[in-house]
Amino acid sequence: MTQALWITAPRTAVLRAAPVTAGPEHLEVRTLFTGISRGTERLVFAGRVPEGEYDTMRAPYQQGDFPFPVKYGYAAVGEIVTGEQAGGIVFALFPHQSRFALPAQALLPVPAQVPAARAVLAANMETALNIIWDAGVQAGDRVAVVGCGVVGALVGYLAARIPGTQACITDVDPARGTLAHALGCDFAQPQDAAGDADVVIHASTSAAGLATAIALAGVEASVVEASWYGSGLTEAPLGGRFHQRRLRLVSSQVGRIPPAQAPRWTYRRRLETALLLLADPVLDMLISGETAFADLADHYAAILDDPATLCHRVRYD
Repeated sequence: MTQALWITAPRTAVLRAAPVTAGPEHLEVRTLFTGISRGTERLVFAGRVPEGEYDTMRAPYQQGDFPFPVKYGYAAVGEIVTGEQAGGIVFALFPHQSRFALPAQALLPVPAQVPAARAVLAANMETALNIIWDAGVQAGDRVAVVGCGVVGALVGYLAARIPGTQACITDVDPARGTLAHALGCDFAQPQDAAGDADVVIHASTSAAGLATAIALAGVEASVVEASWYGSGLTEAPLGGRFHQRRLRLVSSQVGRIPPAQAPRWTYRRRLETALLLLADPVLDMLISGETAFADLADHYAAILDDPATLCHRVRYD
């Protein structure tokens, strides 16, 4: 038996005993760290997963059904403790739980150049990579990213490394400028951001941010909506320059590989690539705090409510 975090009612989290069931094809893993994905987990915690999306929004190894009770999460890093691979450090799309067992093919080796403590960002990096694909960012593009949360910051980080691009992250919090610059991007608050961007990615999960994204787009540019609003409704200014500039509003969702990549890419290859992209030590700046797993239920609400939270890491002692 081990322990897992369960969301049992709106804004209620508890630690519960959980069995570790391992079949002959399974490897048992002792969890070292998990990462809290604030945007998605906050909506799950509040019970704001739309009823029509209960199946599509299930985490790979979620237990329970939406809205409650559910064991949710998808960023676990641990050490294999059984079999010939014992001692190996792996990433899995598994909830917050201190030990678990999965088939070997569900465990991705963490590259030697990526510390286990940083590997909790793998799912977020995978999302950012998919957004870059959906956005079609090309060499030399002017790229505007609205929202400097974890996903927005990682999108900016990837875009800035495409030759010749000019990547600028826009956020209402001026303190995020330090992070943007460290990731190789320019930074601006909404009122100061330059327009005529070739590609705009919106990742602020707000109507105001979406309006800013549309305002920054150049003629016939694409605005890629990377935010997930759950069951909420969001206003979008589709008058004015939206039509005059013939803009395109495109959704991006990590649950699907874009058509241009789908013939060659598998989900495993995409996640393996995301792990490799975490080799840069500057990405440690995206870890905004750490909590012991034993204390997680008591602090979970405060972590999700704090707008300063980027990726909050859970430590398993």
